[in-house]
Amino acid sequence: MTLSISRKLLATTAAVTVSAFLFSTAPASAMESVKAIFASKPAAPTAADAAAFITRVEAESDAISEEASRINWAYATNITYDTQWLVAKIGERTTKMAVDFAIEAKKFDGVQVDAVTRRKLDFIKQGITLPAPQDPKAVAELAAVTTRLSAAYSTGKIELDGKTVSQSETETLMRTTRDPKKLAEIWTKWHDNARGMKADYARMVELGNAGAKELGFADVGALWRSGYDMPPDDFAKEVDRIWTQVKPLYDELHCHVRAKLNDKYGNEIVPLDQPIRADLMGNMWAQEWGNVGDLVANKGDDPGIDLTKILNAKGYTPLKIIQTGEAFFTSLGFEPLPKTFWERSQIVKPRDREVVCHASAWDLDSRDDIRVKMCTEVAADDFQTAHHELGHNFYQRAYKNQPVLFKGGANDGFHEAIGDMVALSITPEYMKQLGLIDKVPDASKDLGLLMQKAMDGIAFLPFGLLVDKWRWQVFSGELTPATYNEGWWKLRNQYQGVRAPTARSADDFDPGAKFHIPDGTPYMRYFLARVLQYQFYKAACDQIGWKGPLHRCTFFGSKEVGAKFNAMLEMGSSKPWPDALEAFTGTRQMDGSAIIAYYEPLMVWLKEQNKDRKCGW
Repeated sequence: MTLSISRKLLATTAAVTVSAFLFSTAPASAMESVKAIFASKPAAPTAADAAAFITRVEAESDAISEEASRINWAYATNITYDTQWLVAKIGERTTKMAVDFAIEAKKFDGVQVDAVTRRKLDFIKQGITLPAPQDPKAVAELAAVTTRLSAAYSTGKIELDGKTVSQSETETLMRTTRDPKKLAEIWTKWHDNARGMKADYARMVELGNAGAKELGFADVGALWRSGYDMPPDDFAKEVDRIWTQVKPLYDELHCHVRAKLNDKYGNEIVPLDQPIRADLMGNMWAQEWGNVGDLVANKGDDPGIDLTKILNAKGYTPLKIIQTGEAFFTSLGFEPLPKTFWERSQIVKPRDREVVCHASAWDLDSRDDIRVKMCTEVAADDFQTAHHELGHNFYQRAYKNQPVLFKGGANDGFHEAIGDMVALSITPEYMKQLGLIDKVPDASKDLGLLMQKAMDGIAFLPFGLLVDKWRWQVFSGELTPATYNEGWWKLRNQYQGVRAPTARSADDFDPGAKFHIPDGTPYMRYFLARVLQYQFYKAACDQIGWKGPLHRCTFFGSKEVGAKFNAMLEMGSSKPWPDALEAFTGTRQMDGSAIIAYYEPLMVWLKEQNKDRKCGW
C-alpha cells in the first residue's frame, strides 16, 4: 500500500514539474497550445469506461466485504470495546468506499450502456443504506454514531425487582408475564432506556441525508425506496395498495383480540373504544401477538398445537432445531449445509460474553462460509425462526455464482420471504412427518391453528409497514427530533390500533426501543416478506396440485417445487424483481390476495364473532 501511494505521489510530482517546465520555457505560440491542451475538458466517459469501472468496483467490493463480514461477526458474537472499535473503523472504510463508488457511478448516468451494466450502476448508487457525505470527518463520525447506537441497544439493561435484566431477557418477560402492572413496568423501563439514543439518532439522520443528497436523492428515505425497480413515489403507493388488500382481515382480528383482552383485564385496562395497550400483546413492540393466544381463545376451543411443549417433551435441543430446519430444505433437493456452518455458527447464547442475540443469517465470504447467529431456545418461535434464517443461507448459496453486484435478493423482501414461506409449511402434516405428533387433527381444529398463525402473521403487517413510514417522515424532515415520539405514536395508533401503557413525552425516543431503528436496518422488507411468503407458498401448493384448504398444504419433500424454487433463487438480483416473482409464481405483481385465501375460514369466523361488537378505534 505504501509503495502504491508513493508511486501516485511521484507521478503527480512529475506531471507538475513537466507542466511548469513547459510554461516557463516554451515560445508564446507553443504556450498557448499547451495551455489549450491542459485547459481542455476531460474526455466524456464511454461505455468501455463504465465496464472497466464495474470490474474495479466488483473486485474491490469482493475483497473488502469478507473483511468487513468477519469483523462484524466478531463484534456480534463478542461485544467489547475493541470489537466496537474495529466495527467503527471498517464501517468508516466501507462507507467511504461505497460513497466514492456511488459518486463515480453518477458520471455514467448519460452514457449508453447495456442493460446489465446499467443495472449494476444503479445498484452502486442505491446500495448504501446510510451514505456519509464525502468529507472524511463526516465518514468517521457516521461510523462512530452508528456503532454507538447498535451497541447501546444490544447491551441495554433495565433494573427490575432488584436484578439487572438484559435486553433479551426483557423480551422473554414480555412473552410470559400476565400482570398488567408488571408488564407496564417492564415496557416502560425498556423504552425509557432508549431515550439516550435520541441525539445520536438525530445526528445520524443529518449525516445520512447529506450523503444521500450528494448521490442525487432527496433524502435517505427516497434512496431506500429507489431500490425496488420503480420510482420512489410509486413504491410508496404500491405498499399502500397492498395494505388496503389485507387491512380488513387485520381490523377483524384486532376487534376480536381487544374484546377477549377486555374479558381478561376489564374496561379500565382494555376499554372497548380505544387502541389496545401495547404492553398487553405478549411482545415488546406489539408486533406479534401469538404469545397471548391463550388469552383470546374461547373457552372449550382447541387452542391448536402447543409446539413449544411438544418440542421440549420430544427432547429437542437448540442444535436439533437448526438441523430440522436444514432437513426441510434438503427434502426439496438442496445440498446440505457445509461442515463449516456447524463449526462456526452461534446457535446458543454464550455464557461468558455480551453478544447480539437478534437472530441473523450470515454469508461471510460470498461463497460457502454461511452461518447463523442465534440465541436459540427450545420454543415454537425459535423453531420458526430457524427455518426463516436458514432460508437466507440457502438463498445466499444459491446465487453465489452471480457477479458480485447481483449477489442479493430480487428485492429485500424476497430474502425475508424465503424462510417465512417454509415456515408456513410447518403444518400438522409436516409435524406428523417429523414425528412431533402422532395424528393430524381433523378440520374442527383448523380455527385454532389459523388464529395462532394470524396472531403473529397478520398482527405483524401494520407494524411492518409503519416502521419505515416513520423513518421516511424523519428523513424527509416532516418529523423533527422534537416530534419523533409524537409521530411514532400517531402511526402506531393509525395502523396498529395500539397505545403506550404509560405517559410518553417529546423527550422520549420510543422508536429506539426497536432493534432495527438504532441499527439503521430498513424494515419495509419485512412487510413485503409477509406478503410474498403467502404468494410463494400458494404458488408452491399449486405446483404440487394441492386441492384442500390452502392453510393445510405442506410441500415438504417436493423435489419439483425445490427445482423451480432454486431456479428463482439462483437469479439473485440479476433481473428486476417482477421477473423473479413471475418465474416462480406466474405473476409480476406483489399481491395480498394469497393472504386472504389462506385465512378465509378465520375471516368468516371473526366476522361472526364481531357482528355485535363496535370495532375500530
